[in-house]
Amino acid sequence: MKAQDVLPDGKDQGIFHGVAVRKGTVGAFLANARVCVDPAAPPEAVAAARRDIQHAMPALQALGLFDILQVRDPALRDWMQALPGN
Repeated sequence: MKAQDVLPDGKDQGIFHGVAVRKGTVGAFLANARVCVDPAAPPEAVAAARRDIQHAMPALQALGLFDILQVRDPALRDWMQALPGN
């Protein structure tokens, strides 16, 4: 399967298990996760990244991302598992 098979060119979002998921959601999650695990990241950047991750969790779960992949950083993984709805 190719990316365009999931979301064709010109389409910015799709519905997965009843949840609207924007193109770029997984990429944004990865960027935010990198901030969260960066020991040099300023606390306000980590807080913003965590807010963005929390907001994206329904979409990431609808995609089944965490059914296949596990967050390697224990602190980030524990924080995510403690979010409401997990």
